[in-house]
Amino acid sequence: MNQPNTFNNHRLLLYYKGDISALTLFVQHNSGNICFPESLPALSEILEAEQCETGKVSVHPSAMVNAINRLLQLDNDLLRAEPGFSEQIDTPGGIITVHMARFMLLDPPHKLIQSRDCKLKTLVELRGRPPAEMELLRRAYVKVMES
Repeated sequence: MNQPNTFNNHRLLLYYKGDISALTLFVQHNSGNICFPESLPALSEILEAEQCETGKVSVHPSAMVNAINRLLQLDNDLLRAEPGFSEQIDTPGGIITVHMARFMLLDPPHKLIQSRDCKLKTLVELRGRPPAEMELLRRAYVKVMES
């Protein structure tokens, strides 16, 4: 995927959560990426709260959602930035901040996602991803279940 400048040091996790069933599914590109528009670089490590950089000017998550909508050719009302989720990842090229966006639909958008060369998967189905991604997914899942 071509990476817009918006995402040089930022990524998005995309997910669906059923309001009734609490079914939680994360979007995974067929290449294996769970972060959009690109995967995290090799050797990435998730930072703990006390290691995170603060006070840095950052891209607002809604700007990232708008960029992903354009990139994946999605309607502007399908995704909503998840407030309060922001994780910093230490990579060989510098810090990447990962935010999260939720599909605002009653039913999982399986066909829509498949038409974008992606799949919706449960946390269990994503086992085996690199350690930084697994920790990122764990933190995302905790956030989703608490909201």
